[in-house]
Amino acid sequence: MPFRLFPALALLLISAAPALAAPPDSITLGMVLEPPNLDPTAGAAAAIDEVVYANVFEGLTRFGPEGQIEPDLAKSWDVSADGTVYTFHLHSGVTFQDGTAFDASDVKFSLDRARAADSANAQKALFRGITAVDVTDPLTVKVTLDAPDGAFPFKMAWGDAVIVAPESVASEATHPVGTGPFAFADWVKGDHVTLSAYPGYWGEKPALKSATFRFISDPTAAFAAVMAGDVDAFPNFPAPETLDQFKADPRFRVMVGTTEGETILAMNNRNPPLNDIRVREAIAHAIDRQEVIDGAMFGYGTPIGTHFAPHNPAYRDLTALSAYDPAKSKALLAEAGVKDLTLRLALPPPVYARRGGEIVAAELAAVGIRTEITNLEWAQWLDQVFKRHDFDLTIVSHTEPADINIYARPEYYFGYDSKPFQELMAKLDRTVDPAERSEIEGQAQEMIAKDYVNAYLFQLAKTGVADARLEGLWLNAPTPANDVTAVHWKP
Repeated sequence: MPFRLFPALALLLISAAPALAAPPDSITLGMVLEPPNLDPTAGAAAAIDEVVYANVFEGLTRFGPEGQIEPDLAKSWDVSADGTVYTFHLHSGVTFQDGTAFDASDVKFSLDRARAADSANAQKALFRGITAVDVTDPLTVKVTLDAPDGAFPFKMAWGDAVIVAPESVASEATHPVGTGPFAFADWVKGDHVTLSAYPGYWGEKPALKSATFRFISDPTAAFAAVMAGDVDAFPNFPAPETLDQFKADPRFRVMVGTTEGETILAMNNRNPPLNDIRVREAIAHAIDRQEVIDGAMFGYGTPIGTHFAPHNPAYRDLTALSAYDPAKSKALLAEAGVKDLTLRLALPPPVYARRGGEIVAAELAAVGIRTEITNLEWAQWLDQVFKRHDFDLTIVSHTEPADINIYARPEYYFGYDSKPFQELMAKLDRTVDPAERSEIEGQAQEMIAKDYVNAYLFQLAKTGVADARLEGLWLNAPTPANDVTAVHWKP
């Protein structure tokens, strides 16, 4: 007797099928570092932007997934003939996640706050050229600069330039409120931050209803969490030695892209004998970049000889200036009269620093430089190294986009004070023509390489692992961000 479905049962099964096949509407992402706070306008840690950039906060402009500058809260802008006045035209109907309205006065408040004398903004230099911010009408704001700046829309795309409201600014560090598609939900210190979709978002609604960012610093624990499905993706995966295992497993997708992360052995140029260029050059020649890349990152990374990303069209390969040459290192130290040198090496938590630091220490020992290694947690590193400059050497990856201009700040943590370089950066700020800007950027790369400000190690690769069913994650990292606004599950 042929098998038959009763009509009611068939209808039930047919109607249930779509519900059973519905994709998830939440995601859990793994992160190595927990942010010290959640206010990108008052903190230097990249982990802040990894949670809130484009998700909670928006700026006048933003970085797209390939590094392109896109409109954000400003739907368009005009530039005066002399290049000194930018007029931004804002979207209407925008609200902050606490329900307060957004308008041009919030842009003025945010930019004036960022450039104020008492500003806590970690990238205050982005706003240095602004002389006035004027509200023309509720949806138009005019920004006047002291000189032409063709990179101004680029500067406004940084996480440090997002727009905040006076009503909520006091609590941004622990309860961020922005205009983005996700609102802050909760933060369990030491474990996770959760964001939930903001129903009043002005733009295209995200596919996800919630996103949780779990903090897992240990590489072994990160591997176990991904393998068990406790996290759906780990965009900056800290155990590159296990990537081949994930590549062989069809449940996962391994993503290898680029970052803006120049990984450097930074030197405190203020401290003797590091204030002697011969000593800095000796340290640079003592480092075998490929050995660090292979030993710490299992081959993932691109050697660099200056502070510039190799994928940038203006990049110059200057690795030969500081090629591995231990004999030259010893000769330079002897010429400088340096003997029995011991330097303090401060290492923050990332794998590239902890693993790389051991290799660098061994390479320095081979030319007669002893190191005293101190492992610091991220908050300690920000206080001791970044703020108080209490270090000799450190290893850190600078993930901010096109940030060679940090070398024009004598107060910056590695203390490089070069008037010619500062003049070159001022010239770059005044230059609009792309070809001229590239030439100046090339000169800047050569200047810091020949001054051996730091030992340049490698460009950090973006190695991530994700559930194979996930789509919309960034392959590359043009800025530190885990933008989940376009992330969705395959049906």
